[in-house]
Amino acid sequence: MSQIGFGWSCTGVLGAALLLAACGSTSVNQAPVESRGTALTTIGAEATAVMPQPAQPLPGAENAGKPGYYTVKPGDVLIRIGLDHGQSWKDLARWNKLENPDLIEVGQVLRVAPPEGQAATAPAARPPAAVAAAPAAAATPGQAEPAPAEPAQIPPAPPPAPAGSPQFSWPASGTVLAKFDEGRNKGVDIGGAAGEAVLASADGRVVYAGAGLRGYGNLVIVQHNKTYLTAYAHNQKLLVKEDQNVRRGQKIAEMGNTDADRVKLHFEIRREGKPVDPLRYLPAR
Repeated sequence: MSQIGFGWSCTGVLGAALLLAACGSTSVNQAPVESRGTALTTIGAEATAVMPQPAQPLPGAENAGKPGYYTVKPGDVLIRIGLDHGQSWKDLARWNKLENPDLIEVGQVLRVAPPEGQAATAPAARPPAAVAAAPAAAATPGQAEPAPAEPAQIPPAPPPAPAGSPQFSWPASGTVLAKFDEGRNKGVDIGGAAGEAVLASADGRVVYAGAGLRGYGNLVIVQHNKTYLTAYAHNQKLLVKEDQNVRRGQKIAEMGNTDADRVKLHFEIRREGKPVDPLRYLPAR
């Protein structure tokens, strides 16, 4: 009995000693980590501090908010930025040294005005001829003057185009389906048949011909001088290429319904990139 008890006691003491030793020891495979706002990476038995890397500023960040610069927003593409600032997307790519014009980042700041000394000389444009109102016919002596007629309800004419603008002509012969509305329609929509001729509204240079701008379908953009450009959208076929010079009245596309609910030409005139009412610039029909 005493041997059995002794054996039990030895085993109990030995187990307790091992348990205490385990509790009092520190594992060499677990390094103590203290967090002081610094990221830690544990590699084997060592803890290596990894200092947070400062965010790299996006290209052109130092020019944010300056005149002649634009900060890229979600959904922007270079063609749209060029259209909204009256510039060719190729010029924007060149001024900003963009190796791939398709890769621009939200928050990136782009130059949208020509650098000093690189502004193109705008060709002189003749102002539209003024038309004098015809004098009223004089009444025949002794004849009673007719009673004044009820004035016709004529919609007010749009204000005249600014002096110095190009002489624009109608880009298509159809009727106007939708007029300019700055909030909803940035130009005029002109009806017609598929394949009908779309004409350059004034002399200029093609700065875009393609389908890279959502909502415009097959699109042609013509730059006329440093102030004005025109856009021709929804075509079924484009007949000109970028950097091609065109003359007023030249056929540049065929009317279609790409990115549209019907066959039509969406036509815009932009002054320094801002859409203006084309009916102010087009001759009366």
